[in-house]
Formats: sequence, C-alpha cells, structure tokens
Amino acid sequence: MTTLLVAFLAFVTIAGLGFVFAGGGGSSKVTKRAQAIVGATPREARRSVARAAANSPEARRKQILKTLKEQEKQQKRATLNLTAKLQQAGLKGNTRNFWIVSGVIAVTVVCLVLLLRQHPLVAIGAGFAAGFGLPRWVINFLANRRIKKFTSHFSDAIDIIVRGIKSGLPVHDCLKIIGRESPEPLAGEFRSLVENIGVGVSISDALEKMYERMPTSELRFFAIVLAIQQKTGGNLAEALNNLSQVLRARKLMREKIKALSSEAIASSFIIGSLPPGVVILITVTTPSYMAPMFTESRGHLMLMGAAFWMGCGIFVMRKMINFKF
Repeated sequence: MTTLLVAFLAFVTIAGLGFVFAGGGGSSKVTKRAQAIVGATPREARRSVARAAANSPEARRKQILKTLKEQEKQQKRATLNLTAKLQQAGLKGNTRNFWIVSGVIAVTVVCLVLLLRQHPLVAIGAGFAAGFGLPRWVINFLANRRIKKFTSHFSDAIDIIVRGIKSGLPVHDCLKIIGRESPEPLAGEFRSLVENIGVGVSISDALEKMYERMPTSELRFFAIVLAIQQKTGGNLAEALNNLSQVLRARKLMREKIKALSSEAIASSFIIGSLPPGVVILITVTTPSYMAPMFTESRGHLMLMGAAFWMGCGIFVMRKMINFKF
C-alpha cells in the first residue's frame, strides 16, 4: 500500500513538473500562433492604427496646411528685408546707395531744424524720422503700387497662357508672349522668368525667384498649379482657366470691400488730420498763443504725449479699415 502511494505521488510530481516546463512553452507557442492568425500584438496593433490615422485624408490635409504655413512664414522672412523691398519697388540700386541717401536726408533735415533755432533734441528726432522713416515709406509706397499694377493684369496673363495651350503652343512660348505684349511691370517680370528658364533654371525655382520680387497670393497660386500639374499631369488649360476665374472673383471682392469701406477710410483721414490742422491754424493766426508749446519744457512733454496718442489712434484706425483676405 505504501509502495502504491509513493508511486502515485511520484507520478503526480513528475506530471506537474512536465506541465510546468512543457505546458507553459506550449501555451506561449499556442498564444503566438493565435496572435499570428488573428493579427499583431497589442503594441503592433496600436502602431498600425496610428499609421492608418496618419495616412487618412484629414491627416494629410493637416500636413499640407502645416507645410504651406511654414513656407508662408519663410517667404515673409525672405521678403521683409531691404534688398527684397528694393526689388519689389523696381529699383535697381543696392542697399548701400539706399543708406547713403537716407543719411544725406537725415543730416539735411537736422541742419534745417537747427537753422530754425529749434531744440537739438527736436532736430535729432526730425532727422531720425526723415532719414529712417521717410525713405522706407517711399520704398513701401512704390512697392505696393507696383504690386497692385502687377496683380490687376495677372489674370489677363493667365488667360493668354490658357488660349495659347488650347491652340497648341507650349507654356514657354506663352510666357514669352506675356513678356512681349503685356504692360509693365507684368512684362518685365515675365521676361525675367523666361530668361531664368532659358539659362537652365527649373520653372519652380524661377517662380520662387519671381515671388521674391513680387510676393502676391495670385503668383503663389499660379506656382502651385504648375507644380501640381508637373507632378501629377492633367489638363493644364482647364486648371489655369479655373485659377483665372478665382483671381477675377478675388479682384471683384476686393473692389467691393474697397467701395463698402470708403466711408470709414474718409472718416479716419478727417479725424486723423483734425488735430494737426487745428495746431497749424492756431499757430498761423495767433503765434503767441501756441508759442509756449514749442518753447517751454512742459509744452514739449505735452507735444510728445499728443504725438504718442495720435500715433496710437492712427494705428487703431488703420487696423479697423485695413481688410486682408
């Protein structure tokens, strides 16, 4: 009896050890086989879900928008320097000549104010404003006027390309026609574009250089359409025709906004010009009444405060009437 009990216990012990060492491995193998049949591990499943989410249309759309915003920031930084502003204004001079002219203007204004027997601080302030602010304002004015002329005729240039493609002309010949028959500054910019393409520069790089000289949304749309057509193919004439319609609709919307905001713009000009106009009239009619403002220190502080608050008011009104889209 004892022998049978010992044999039974030994069998149970050996069977238990065998189950521990052999059964566990078998279960892991079974588990691995089941996972292989069903799919991946939970970690791999999470990774596959993340990859699927990244490849979704919404994720691709967000990535494209992020890339476009980064490109826009880079282009803004590239077009805000002085060299780019001179190119946008159509001036061929370099930045050295610009600083020389600015310095001459500043020194001339300082000397004129000192000859009028004004305070040296007033002369320095006037010289700084005339030497640093006035030339930049002129450059910005010329650049904005040139960009506005370019934008007003750009949709007509796209129509020339559309008609040329439909008649069988290559894009390069259409660009030559625009450079030869369009008004300035559109013709000059397209002549530079054709010259860059002729010396071996790709059309994408040539359009990037053109965008540095003429940073407009319309030109950016045109470059994107050509880049997409080169990569994916398709009907270029139809794509450019749709772009021309969009640009004309933008132009009509811009003119409509200008008409609706004309009253606010006129009111802002009147409100902004009233205080300086009143000061000038009082100075001309009764100089003794306004003399303390220009001769005493308290008057100088009052004029500085008035100039500061007038600047703040003009800035606010400018933001209220400046519509960007």
